[in-house]
Amino acid sequence: MPLRMNLPETLRDRLASADRALIGLWASASSPVTAEIVAGSGCDWVLLDAEHSPNGLESVLAQLHAMSGYPVAPLVRVPFGDTVLIKQFLDLGAQNLLVPMVDSAEQAEQIVRAVRYPPRGVRGVGSALARSARWNRVDGYLGRADETISLTVQIESAAAVADAERILAVDGVDAIFIGPSDLAASMGLLGQQNHPDVVAAVLTTIECAVAAGKPAGVNAFVPEDAERYIAAGASFVAVGADVAILARQTEALVARFAAPERGTRDARASY
Repeated sequence: MPLRMNLPETLRDRLASADRALIGLWASASSPVTAEIVAGSGCDWVLLDAEHSPNGLESVLAQLHAMSGYPVAPLVRVPFGDTVLIKQFLDLGAQNLLVPMVDSAEQAEQIVRAVRYPPRGVRGVGSALARSARWNRVDGYLGRADETISLTVQIESAAAVADAERILAVDGVDAIFIGPSDLAASMGLLGQQNHPDVVAAVLTTIECAVAAGKPAGVNAFVPEDAERYIAAGASFVAVGADVAILARQTEALVARFAAPERGTRDARASY
């Protein structure tokens, strides 16, 4: 008898049952080893980034495999809201999708259609050959695929902030995720994600989501920013990334042990 399987709960389901903000980390190194290390950190969700990292279908699949033994929700960010790419990432078993640069409700509606099977959408039917349905080992997958998938769209432009209320009202958009860096750039404040105007736009968008009864997530690698946005009602927050942690911590170690004054002292002590 073939094995019958149930899929893990989605990020949408985890958010609905959580009594606190869910804490996430980015896995940007495109490595199953580092993804597994991040997944074992105790965080609630892990972002696998195919937009700004050297990730493709095969590397994301390997990372999903590596993380599958840990109680985290993998959130896969596709490069952009392309129907074909979304289909491919869904078929390889990505249950939680994050789509970047969604500026309008109309764009969000198109992405929802890419995630859903006909007649409600345009997703191609290939589950019998795909990991998404575990090669037809998930009973009734086609009829309840929507239950196994969560869709988060990324609010990261001034236009998106202005249309946030309509984006949140789109049926099939389970959550929004705010990107302060690109938002700042769109506001003419490149590299100034802590500018008061950017912070105000983030807070306004979180308030809009709270009023709509949908979760809002946000990128906040500075602890004080994360605390501010959680206090404002953010339901899930990314607080760090593997590559950034590696870069800063290795720099700190080298600065501690290879500082010029230490080298001078050690040289004198050797004579």
